[in-house]
Amino acid sequence: MAEGRITAVLGPTNTGKTHYAIERMLAHRTGVIALPLRLLAREVYDRIVKARGPSVVALVTGEERIVPERTQYWVCTTEAMPDGIGADFVAIDEIQLCADPDRGHVFTERLLSARGLHETLFLGSETMRGAIAALVPKAQFTRRERFSTLTWAGSKKTSRMPPRSAIVGFSVDNVYAVAELIRRQKGGCAVVMGALSPRTRNAQVALYQNGDVDYLVATDAIGMGLNLDIDHVAFSATAKFDGRRMRHLFPHEIGQIAGRAGRHTQSGTFGVTGEASPLPPEVIEAVEEHRFAPIQRLQWRNPRLEFGTAGRLIAGLEAMPQSEWLTRGREADDLRALKTLVELPEVRDRLRHPSDVRRLWDVCRIPDFRSISEAEHATLLARIFGFLTGPGHVPDDWLAGQIARIDRTQGDIDALSKRLAFIRTWTYVAQRQGWVRDESHWREATRAVEDRLSDALHGALTQRFVDRRTSVLLRRLKQKESLVAEVNDKGEVTVEGEFAGRLEGFRFRQDGTSSPDEAKMLARAAYESLRPEFHLRADRFYNAPDTEMDFTEQGGLMWGNSAVGKLVKGADPLKPQVEAFVDDEAGFDVAEKVRRRLQHFIDRKVATLFDPLLAMSRDEALTGLARGFAFRLVENLGVLPRETVAAEVKELDQDARGALRKHGVRFGQYTIFQPALLKPAPTRLRLVLWSLYEGLDEFPESPPPGLVTIPYLPEVPKAHYMLAGYRPAGARAIRIDMLERLADILRGQDSRAGFEATPDMLSITGMTLDQFADLMAGLGYKGERGERPRVRPVAVPAPAPEAEGGVVNPIPEEASPLAEAAAEAVAEPETEVFVTFTWAPRPRAERGPRPGRAMREAAPQAEGGAAAQRPEGARREPRREGGKPQRDAGKREGGKPQRDGGKPQGKGGKPQGKRDDSPRSFEARPARVDPDNPFAVLATLRDKI
Repeated sequence: MAEGRITAVLGPTNTGKTHYAIERMLAHRTGVIALPLRLLAREVYDRIVKARGPSVVALVTGEERIVPERTQYWVCTTEAMPDGIGADFVAIDEIQLCADPDRGHVFTERLLSARGLHETLFLGSETMRGAIAALVPKAQFTRRERFSTLTWAGSKKTSRMPPRSAIVGFSVDNVYAVAELIRRQKGGCAVVMGALSPRTRNAQVALYQNGDVDYLVATDAIGMGLNLDIDHVAFSATAKFDGRRMRHLFPHEIGQIAGRAGRHTQSGTFGVTGEASPLPPEVIEAVEEHRFAPIQRLQWRNPRLEFGTAGRLIAGLEAMPQSEWLTRGREADDLRALKTLVELPEVRDRLRHPSDVRRLWDVCRIPDFRSISEAEHATLLARIFGFLTGPGHVPDDWLAGQIARIDRTQGDIDALSKRLAFIRTWTYVAQRQGWVRDESHWREATRAVEDRLSDALHGALTQRFVDRRTSVLLRRLKQKESLVAEVNDKGEVTVEGEFAGRLEGFRFRQDGTSSPDEAKMLARAAYESLRPEFHLRADRFYNAPDTEMDFTEQGGLMWGNSAVGKLVKGADPLKPQVEAFVDDEAGFDVAEKVRRRLQHFIDRKVATLFDPLLAMSRDEALTGLARGFAFRLVENLGVLPRETVAAEVKELDQDARGALRKHGVRFGQYTIFQPALLKPAPTRLRLVLWSLYEGLDEFPESPPPGLVTIPYLPEVPKAHYMLAGYRPAGARAIRIDMLERLADILRGQDSRAGFEATPDMLSITGMTLDQFADLMAGLGYKGERGERPRVRPVAVPAPAPEAEGGVVNPIPEEASPLAEAAAEAVAEPETEVFVTFTWAPRPRAERGPRPGRAMREAAPQAEGGAAAQRPEGARREPRREGGKPQRDAGKREGGKPQRDGGKPQGKGGKPQGKRDDSPRSFEARPARVDPDNPFAVLATLRDKI
């Protein structure tokens, strides 16, 4: 081929080399420009079409072929560069790729043989000067300086990455991980990888170039001539897998990628991010000054191949170069595929002519787009070679089936990417001349499928890595100073029509999908529209009735479904304070109005639900011991275990007790309480107020209303049960008022001789006999089970009906066998289980210390016989007749107290009198009337009468 002027235009990135080459080509009648990536080839093709029109510009890549009839200018990838065109102009871009281990031999071949009739340009790095001078002696050199400076910016967190930045990764997983992080923190990014189709790549680049997103996450594909508006390049890694092993990037590779920062005369910066270590100082200096070690060896593979036999072809591919500047590259994928296929009998038998060997070599050069495995790829190549040497072309029905399986746009990013890789194989096949019957049809068919998959992949990438709302808001924010925000009647806040969050009560809850930068922008715009809304809501809330408000069992304050505040500890349990939930942006006036309204609500709620207790605390008629006892009751919110105040109760005289009873105070055997405060509403508030005053982190919840007993959980403090209106006894806790009703019934039983449970006892507790026995054990009673014959009630026969005419139907003399069997079954005796209960006081040695004075100081005690669970009279008072515990009995004669057993004691604690075996009769000691039991008073009066 005749040679014209040969020029090597060398220099760093952003020197306008590619732009210069395009201008020089358009100055000639015909021209060819070879580019390293099909992405870049598509970009240059679009530029030349814009300048000259589509009818004279061809695009040839491995998977795309657009060749008009009057083609003058050819834009192609270096591997797909056509031979023998005889163009006036030829340009090879990124000529330093001659040293690439995988593709270098292709670029070296173009360096040595590709020539234009009038002009040839080699574009690339200054590191190629020595190699070009040695291998192309006629070449002239032109150095171009960078239009702008490139400066090291150090390490930056991804969250602090400046706008118009590109983050570079070297694996798909790394790119996706960084893109996801950028989406969460910055609102979104575009994704560019070499594996993307030109259509997908252009759509992603458009997102970035149009300003929809401010960040680009890419592989090192952007280092090859893609001209984008990038201000900063950050490396998320400084090592990559080169197809054989993981290795660190060479300085010239870092410089090639970092050089994408800065556009024309605008300076750029580069740095690292994520887990990437800072670059060594010498590498930083080399990149900033664009000084790299010269390339010493170029990859080479013998271009003059012999196709007589497969062996001769392989020998030619493995030939060694003759120049010291050239080195045979490592075994390429196509050579490995050739060696694999010639070992297959079905392939070897078809190699009968040099044309078959040449065709086999063409088949082996199909790139492994799918990257499944070498064996899978070899199997596919063997199948295609079988078609080409059999029918002479790939069958239409088989190819249609392969394409149909791929032509599906459903799925995630990985699935769409795999289908795109698969369709690239058939796009490559359709581009080969003579491989399919109808080349035009299959080229259009495969191109259409690739376009559909490309659009679907772009949509999937955008959906996953770009927040559309963010891009819209950012664009509108750049266009005008303020954003329009609105609040609807549901509290939904929109900014420029995009949902930004929700107004809950008096706090703005921003949408959680916002990035930090976007969140600030949204909050600023939202609060501008919310300021008047805050005032309107505050006025409406201040005038709202109490029925629209409520408190939660954890101390929260609600207005409808919105939390507007919480209770905080006050100086007194019955005087809690409030804390309003109001955003600072609403202002002090709104916050104070909400706080005052909440304080009014809770004050009225306490006054209403605890009116009996508060009225007692304000009664000035209560004096002395009665007033002190009332204080104790108020302090414990209307519920006091009797054992904690037994001494105070004994000291109260009848007048004091009567004064307290006027306020509804009931002196029960187990609990002293005001029945009105055991209703569900006061109980719920009592638990909240007590928990708040005690500083609990988690408040106990009140039991469901209407339950007589609830399960007893040992890990729950007994004070919680008492505040809820229940007393633990056995495996369950019984409601206080129902326990006192049960105590009234038990008071009439003979607890020494034993008694059985009556239907009234079971009815009051709502328990089965076994459950009731466990409850009684918890109250200090011992139960003994037994069985006895069931006594069936005698049925009274009904009068026999009269027959018509006054004649009674006669009774048959003989009963049927079925009637006899039934009678025998009824006659069989039945048994029933019963339990006899006796009072079983715990021995003195087992008794624990006396409980403290305040209910919250009472320590939990063991079930079944604990002092806190025995009736008051069973511990400290003499027994009445029949052994039933008697409350508030006085001291026996001589002023010495009786022992807890209930028996009169002599000196030294021994029983008086001698024991004999003769029958004895017992007479009850006259007992003092229990002032707490009106029934005992009536019984005493009845006996006197």
